[in-house]
Amino acid sequence: VELKTAPADFRFPTTNQTRHCFTRYIEFHRCVTAKGEDSGDCDKFAKYYRSLCPGEWVEKWNEQRESGIFPGPL
Repeated sequence: VELKTAPADFRFPTTNQTRHCFTRYIEFHRCVTAKGEDSGDCDKFAKYYRSLCPGEWVEKWNEQRESGIFPGPL
């Protein structure tokens, strides 16, 4: 997977990209739920959150999703 920086998003004007990271993670998983894991339409969201989010956060969120305790709206 080639990592690239996510494009600028007017919803996140500051340099703190925590919310941007979290939102892109949620967008990816919503897309996968709606279109299926084999759909290439969700690849851009995966690239965005992987470039923005620390790996430790993603691992924790993945564990929380699997346990059914993820705090975000999926």
